[in-house]
Order: sequence, then C-alpha cells, then structure tokens
Amino acid sequence: MKRAIITGAGSGIGHALCEKLKSSYEVYGVDRKTCDLTGDLSSMDTGNVDLLVNCAGVGYYGLHENLTPVQIEEMVRVNLEVPLILTNLCLPYLKKNKGIIVNISSITADGVNTHGCAYGATKAGLSNFSKSLFAEIRKSGVRVIDVKPDMTDTNLYRHSDFGVSDNREAYLTADEVADTIVDAINNKAITELRLQPQKHQLGAAPNCQKI
Repeated sequence: MKRAIITGAGSGIGHALCEKLKSSYEVYGVDRKTCDLTGDLSSMDTGNVDLLVNCAGVGYYGLHENLTPVQIEEMVRVNLEVPLILTNLCLPYLKKNKGIIVNISSITADGVNTHGCAYGATKAGLSNFSKSLFAEIRKSGVRVIDVKPDMTDTNLYRHSDFGVSDNREAYLTADEVADTIVDAINNKAITELRLQPQKHQLGAAPNCQKI
C-alpha cells in the first residue's frame, strides 16, 4: 500500500484527510502527540513516502502590534519552515515514487489581511513555494497541489478576535475541504484549489477551543 504523511492530523482538515485516505494509503498522521514540529525534524521517518500533506498550521490574529515575537516565530515555523523542511526530506522518495505534495495554504495568501498580516504572509510564502516547486520538479513526475481554503470551521481561530459565523453559508467544514482535496489527488490536472463558502461573514471571537 502507498504511504502518506499528513501533518496536523490531530484535528480539522488534517484529521479529516487521515480518515478519508486510510483506505488508499498507509497513513502516518503527525500531530502534537507524535511529533514536535517546532523541533528537529531530521529524525522523522520520511522513507518511501508517496503522498506528503503539509496541513499543520497555527494562526494568531489581531492587530500586528499586539502580537508577540514568539507568536510570529511560531507561525513562521509551523506554517512555512516545516513544509519546506519536510518537503526537502521527502523529495528523494517522492521523485522515486512519482508522488504528490499537498500544501494547505489559505485564501489569505492572495489578498490583504488586516488582523492577520503575519499569518497571511506565511501562507503567501507557502503558496509561492508550491508554484515554484512544481515548476522545478514537474519533469520528475511529482505533483504539487496548492490548496487555499477560506473560512473553515476548525480550531484555527482559537487565537483570534473573530470567529466562524453562525451562518452555515459563510464557512466550509473540514470534511468538505478534505473531500475536495481527495478529488484533486485523484485528478492529475489539478495543481491549485481555491475553496470559498457562498457568503463572506465573520462571527464573534471564540470563547473556547473547538474539538
């Protein structure tokens, strides 16, 4: 069976992808319990991988002046550095297996992001990496898919001054995003996904972390 490495597997889109791909792949889900993504990644078992999904992400929202340097460093590390490093470690096997890389970016990568300047910057970097990497390695048979979801009902917004709207037409679910990613994995023509709910509407700041 083919092997998949999926970060952010503990909840949200990453967890949904693990569930949907386990019938087609031997899934190695990476979450906070299995691996500290802020530490040294060189010892992670990246051998013979066919699919790498860089899904782990962290967001701190609000006015940029109110963020702490530690929060900014964490976003840069988890959202941008970790995907670059894991891709670097996995590429020899992905080239051998003509595998697939899926990077979960964000719709914020394409726009102006008030109350999310640093987060949007990390996601813009990740999307640029996806496009550049695809151009660099496409002749080897490796596919790169850049996924840009809009507001999705996960725990990403637990450190924010806004939340998911109560209006069901104003957000995506993790399952909806994961289903679309699985379709893209099975469609060789797709290199970029942009996912948006019908309406644009924010909710009040969350009072507690969602499970």
